[in-house]
Amino acid sequence: MEAMAVPEEVPDDDIKPGPEECYLDRELSWLDFNARVLALAEDPSVPLLERVKFVAIFSRNLDEFFMIRVAGLTDRAAAGLGAAAAGGLDPAAELHSIRARAVHLQARQMAIYRDLVSELAEAGICISDWDSLGEADRKELSHYFEEQIFPVLTPLAVDPGHPFPYISNLSLSLAVMVRDPVRSERRFARVKVPPLLPRFVMTQGGKRFVLLEQVIAAHLPALFPGMEIESHHPFRVTRNADLMVSDEDADDLLAAVETELRRRRFGHAVRLETDAGMSDEVRDLLMRELDLDPDEVYVLDGPLDLEDLWSIHALDRPDLKDPPWGAVVPPRLAGVEDGSTDIFAVLRQGDVLVHHPYDAFSDSVQALIRQAAVDPDVLAIKQTLYRTSGDSPIVKALIRAAERGKQVAALVELKARFDEEANIGWARALEQAGVHVVYGLVGLKTHSKTLLIVRAENDGIRRYCHVGTGNYNTSTAKLYEDLGLLTADPDLGADLADLFNYLTGYSRRTEYRKILVAPHSLRERIIALIKEAAAEEDGRIVMKMNSLVDEAVIDALYQASQQGTQIDLVIRGICRLRPETPGLSDNIRVRSIVGRYLEHSRIFAFGNGRSVPVRYYIGSADMMPRNLDRRVEVVAPVEDPELSARLQQILDVNLADDTQAWQLHSDGHWTRLPGNHPETGTHARLHALALERAARAAVEPDVYPAP
Repeated sequence: MEAMAVPEEVPDDDIKPGPEECYLDRELSWLDFNARVLALAEDPSVPLLERVKFVAIFSRNLDEFFMIRVAGLTDRAAAGLGAAAAGGLDPAAELHSIRARAVHLQARQMAIYRDLVSELAEAGICISDWDSLGEADRKELSHYFEEQIFPVLTPLAVDPGHPFPYISNLSLSLAVMVRDPVRSERRFARVKVPPLLPRFVMTQGGKRFVLLEQVIAAHLPALFPGMEIESHHPFRVTRNADLMVSDEDADDLLAAVETELRRRRFGHAVRLETDAGMSDEVRDLLMRELDLDPDEVYVLDGPLDLEDLWSIHALDRPDLKDPPWGAVVPPRLAGVEDGSTDIFAVLRQGDVLVHHPYDAFSDSVQALIRQAAVDPDVLAIKQTLYRTSGDSPIVKALIRAAERGKQVAALVELKARFDEEANIGWARALEQAGVHVVYGLVGLKTHSKTLLIVRAENDGIRRYCHVGTGNYNTSTAKLYEDLGLLTADPDLGADLADLFNYLTGYSRRTEYRKILVAPHSLRERIIALIKEAAAEEDGRIVMKMNSLVDEAVIDALYQASQQGTQIDLVIRGICRLRPETPGLSDNIRVRSIVGRYLEHSRIFAFGNGRSVPVRYYIGSADMMPRNLDRRVEVVAPVEDPELSARLQQILDVNLADDTQAWQLHSDGHWTRLPGNHPETGTHARLHALALERAARAAVEPDVYPAP
């Protein structure tokens, strides 16, 4: 018999870690991010009503996670598919891990809620249970029930003549068991809690609040006269809400998205939430009718759907909220709001970098669009719209421009998740005004934040541009931290002209002069920039983004680290990279900033600035497969030395923060930095720097000369 070959011994240095050692789990990393949001609700240094707000944000985040990510994993498990990414868990194991983590986080949320209710009561805002109310409050609420609630309620019985009713996504309901005293029959009924009525019902002139479902429950005999009410318990269903528009179904993208929006209402259930007192009998009935397993049921020791706490946060109690921070007008743009400064003349002199919410959106990006709409020399305006505000002055400006005879093209992304219906409405309003509307590209989401203005001037046609990291949304610009580059750079203008030709017409252009574009070449260019920075002596890379998921980019960062490159990553949300791991990522540090504003900007800095200048880029793309392969994204260089220095300042502030920052460890756990220096907090420091720039411009006008 031939001897079995003995494999050669492999040196330890050549043993490469497997995927599970290289990459952290995507879904658990997202849950860790939401845990950091919840931690803000526990932080006693955060004003009380802001803590209430963070509980509401946590709830909404978790709902979306189940509607999209858990729903997708459930489908993969049902189809018998394996892990979605290298190093990831198989769907069944993933769902098991998610459940354990979600149960823990929701229990923590309920404990925080109870503490907040106590603190709110001390501050004169009482959230009370029905059973604790006095006679006067009950009488007031009974009158409110008769006048406002009862007329809109529709109890739905379940019996041989009444099938189990459809339960819409995220709707709050009461499961009611009633007994007919004449026939001695027991029946189940569902009462939907009306979503258009205030969830927290106010009494005593706004000093006391009672949950709407408790008011309804106290008056169930009025809905079931002559019946005995055996039990009543709130419940809530979460359904698959992801849109699936395929190339084959999208001959008319608008019609396809509208069809999918209707289908979303009937997506399969992925989660049932109940209160702790619901009987096994009723819970089993709901599970059976909704086709759910026990692992898909979440029992909460407190109110369901705490997103409605936004209404408590909206109370007029400035003493319990963050002090207002007024945005400043970027010094070079002073006067654009009232028309005394020509923004086009400013940009001909040089680029402007705006940093929201510290720099006013209305006096920068919005002012540029507004001036372009009425400027007789402007010939055309082209813009991408991914998400915008409900009463959008930007959309109104585009309509005004079209009515004045300008060529206006708007790419409205119909597939912007959970903004689909709003975007369909904007698209139709724009079309009716004569705007050329494009509904995005089949198979791709247009996520880039780009604006192109074409203007006739004495020396010929000139293009003015905006490339940003955030949406053209006047509301979120006050809450999201974002960057924008306003420029008249000819190469950037030519690039955006080519990009819009690709988006609105037929073009196969994949090479651009300056911008980096997904899905064509962004991943390859980012990896090339990482390698170039790593090739420098004492290499340096700093990247700030929302999420880092893409394995090819992570592998390039690992390789750069192994070459001695010092790498700092500021990742708000998901991070699959495992930092500070010997032999893999010794030189990579990862932190996350969470706080008053949602960190949303993407900044990429490559190089140490010694032999060659540091190369800075900003843009719309996170390093995720969906951004790099399935979205149109634009990342642009920032080349002006003063603007580059400001980007470096922003990065330095993020890296110096020991108040709002969390650190990711090699085992995948996050810990909050133990500093006690509020002045180093990213948001406070950047706001102070914005005020310093404005004050300096006021006393030293030569620093920012008028055009």
